Amino acid sequence: MRPIKNEPLYQQIQNKIIERIKAGKWRVGDRVPSEKELMDEFHVSQITTKNALAGLADKGIVERIKGKGTFVIESSFTGSMAHNHTSSGLIGLIIPTMKTKVEQDFVNFLEQYVTERGYNLVIKISRESQIKEAEAIETFRAIGVEGIIIFPAEKETYNEAVLRLTLDKFPLVLIDRYMKNISTYSVSSENTQGAFETISYLLNKGHEQIALISPLITNTVTEERAKGFEQAFLRKGITIDKNLWLPLPFDKISADETPALIKQFLMENPQLACLFTMNAELAQYAYRAILEVQKEYFRPIELVTFDSPGIEGVTFVQQDIQRCSKDTVKLLMQQLAGEYDPKRIFIPVNIVLAAGNEK
Repeated sequence: MRPIKNEPLYQQIQNKIIERIKAGKWRVGDRVPSEKELMDEFHVSQITTKNALAGLADKGIVERIKGKGTFVIESSFTGSMAHNHTSSGLIGLIIPTMKTKVEQDFVNFLEQYVTERGYNLVIKISRESQIKEAEAIETFRAIGVEGIIIFPAEKETYNEAVLRLTLDKFPLVLIDRYMKNISTYSVSSENTQGAFETISYLLNKGHEQIALISPLITNTVTEERAKGFEQAFLRKGITIDKNLWLPLPFDKISADETPALIKQFLMENPQLACLFTMNAELAQYAYRAILEVQKEYFRPIELVTFDSPGIEGVTFVQQDIQRCSKDTVKLLMQQLAGEYDPKRIFIPVNIVLAAGNEK
């Protein structure tokens, strides 16, 4: 129904949205109707609805996130989402798996630093499922955790449940990934620099055809490491052959399928003498494939990776897990003390050369 008040149409729409927020129809983190949906409801032009939502954003009532929509944020109209201010002494940690030493070291150090601050760490494993990730967040909120640390599941998009925490300004730190166009706290290693230095090392050794074995390059971690790979080639003025990149769908990354896929890739590219894998799990699968190829064809293939795969003779990028963990807990404690100033922290990495290699 068309508004009939004398004030401008965009302001009438703003008032209607504010009324619904006050009435509790939309709470902090909820998406409000899009420009098109408001056009249909109020029978106005898109410029009118665009101005209405832009004005609400300027007033700090909603936040507009590119590619996602417009969401209610905490303001005088919402009251508070009632964070549990009765101290539970609990901090939640959501981690995708516990398969690698890197993940195990993170849990070890995070538990240490959380305990030193007088809190107890509660852990949930998402098993790379955004559904389980969302369920873990819901469970943590239900038991009254005071803050949450999340390693987001390695998928194409981030979880809407994580977005809701951010919009609610719930004490939260993301590790390893961050959310584009959204202000939140995150801690990650220098992924771009680590990949750049490693690939530069390989190029200096004379390798010019280097394969990249990676999950689909769809999130911030894979994007940054791929960027470092490309920058090393550009710095040397060498053309990258992206036919030598093997992006693996997430559902194909497993001990059962991945080694065979990498072996097939090596057989199809007999000129390859060097592989760079994005993480330790892929390095382990690639090593299995390399052993099979070498056994059959006596073909030398060098393997380099991000994170130690626990395999002798493999050069790797070493993350400073202890410092990442310490800074993560520090950022979380700042939020618990009432400070809210979202920031992203980068932690330097180190290249650990395999025995016998020289930089």
